Amino acid sequence: MIAALFHNKPLRRRLIAGSIAVLACGAAMVWHGAKSEASNAKPAAPETKLVKTMAVAPMLDADTRTAIGEIRPRLESDLGFRVSGKLLERVAEIGATVKKGEVLARIEDQDYRNRLASAEADVAAAQAVLVEARAAEARIGALLAKGFTTRANYDATLKNLRSAQAKLKSANIALDMAKDQLGYTELHAEFDGIVTATGAEAGQSVNVGQMVVRVADPKSRDAVFSIAEAVFANAPDTKHPPKVIVSLLSNPAITAVGTIREIAPMADAATRTFQVKVSLENAPAEMRFGASVGGRAELASTPVVVLPGSALFDKDGKPAVWVVTASSAVQLKPITVVRYETDRVVVRDGLAKGDLVVTAGVNRLREHEKVRIIEGEGK
Repeated sequence: MIAALFHNKPLRRRLIAGSIAVLACGAAMVWHGAKSEASNAKPAAPETKLVKTMAVAPMLDADTRTAIGEIRPRLESDLGFRVSGKLLERVAEIGATVKKGEVLARIEDQDYRNRLASAEADVAAAQAVLVEARAAEARIGALLAKGFTTRANYDATLKNLRSAQAKLKSANIALDMAKDQLGYTELHAEFDGIVTATGAEAGQSVNVGQMVVRVADPKSRDAVFSIAEAVFANAPDTKHPPKVIVSLLSNPAITAVGTIREIAPMADAATRTFQVKVSLENAPAEMRFGASVGGRAELASTPVVVLPGSALFDKDGKPAVWVVTASSAVQLKPITVVRYETDRVVVRDGLAKGDLVVTAGVNRLREHEKVRIIEGEGK
């Protein structure tokens, strides 16, 4: 029978056509059912991202500043002669202790002695002229009173007297100047101190004002530091400068307490740093001039917030963080960073106490996106 069906072509065509129709009907029913299920299914809810957070708790952060400097004298003077000449001797040597008024050096004074002798002779001559003029004025005055001479003669005599008086005054001034110049041939110490440098040797011709001996006061010492400009960005009020602990680099156990007394108004042209002078109180003898020291100052700061570095986000080139709102949505807040550290940032402005800051996954968030906080975080 099967063979008959195989050889009966009309019957075979009808069977194939019927099979195709049945398969098509079944496929249509399956497609219609699938479409109905798809239309009845609810749209999938968007995925809520898990984030880690931390609660903001402002605290006072001790800002410690350190620097390396050296010990220098607070009072140091370059001493030189007020007249020029040949240096005969220099008594003071480097490291010598000198007292106020002590002779430090001398220059050749023969020329100045000659000037003094000349000035004394001029004074004597002026005194003689004055004596003669006074006698003449007295005689002519008596004759005028008796009517034996004219008023013109008396006026001329009076003029000569006044001229003689002026010349004597001028001669006395020149004499005083000659004495002063002779005294300037000796260089004296202006205060008690230590000789720290010399600028001329015996036999050398020195000019007016040229440094011959440099004297420093050992009782008053400063620690001098070169500070970068960035340190002054959040500097405290200069009216209440902080105390500075200064210690020797060679022996940190030797310390002294100091106060900032001077900050350079301009940066150094070469290093672009500002010179800061710290006045030391009761500096130990081991802190000699030129010794290398370290300075440490703790600056009282305003309340700050310390966040891990992973919380930081960039918004238009400025720092910001994601904050979780009461509706569990995230909001981007700009912040002001005081300083960046190895694995954290110190924030001064932009956050309030109790804010929940996202600390992980910040790069996957979008503004006003709903998030879920990992259990145990942000408490």
